[in-house]
Amino acid sequence: MRENQSLSDEAYAQIRSMIISCQLRPGSVISEVELMSQLEMGRTPIREALRNLANEKLIEVYPRRGMFVAGVDVKDLAAISEVRGQLEIQAAGLAAERASATDKSVIDQLIKEIDAIKGEPKMEKLIHLDQRIHHQIYAATHNDFLVSTLDQYYAHALRIWFMALDRVSELEDAIIEHRALLQSILDGDKNAAELAMREHIEGFETTIRKSL
Repeated sequence: MRENQSLSDEAYAQIRSMIISCQLRPGSVISEVELMSQLEMGRTPIREALRNLANEKLIEVYPRRGMFVAGVDVKDLAAISEVRGQLEIQAAGLAAERASATDKSVIDQLIKEIDAIKGEPKMEKLIHLDQRIHHQIYAATHNDFLVSTLDQYYAHALRIWFMALDRVSELEDAIIEHRALLQSILDGDKNAAELAMREHIEGFETTIRKSL
């Protein structure tokens, strides 16, 4: 049972990444057989992974028609930003209050990586750094329920970002602006952390909206 769960978790992570990065395009058909071949896994872990992804609204299931990668609508951006604008701001404040010594060590390293950004590094590297920054902020809240919820909404926001990636010209600036946010968490300044996160979420929506 444990082995099956481990395989299911691995399938979930890989398929989720393929959806978020648009390797599996919005609206495309999900083929269990193709995923089994591509991931070299059996039907059971693939099906369990797809069920979890459907719960996250990354996959849409239609009886007698099949499964499809969920579509992306520009209207979703406003709805996602509404949720993130509440929960991520709260998370930033909690992280400033609760970050442990281990959290602060990781955050300090992330700040150094931001400071090392020069020129125009690869998009994939910048997006990976953005993911690590947000996930570390979530982790520093030490609230597993909040972490799980935020991770789902961040995935939807990131998918929209990937859709607009070839038209986004301010990606490097968007990553660098995390520096003030991370520093405020290191300083334990709840108000500054919340303000920095609010500005980041609003800036993200504005940038993406201009690109779609």
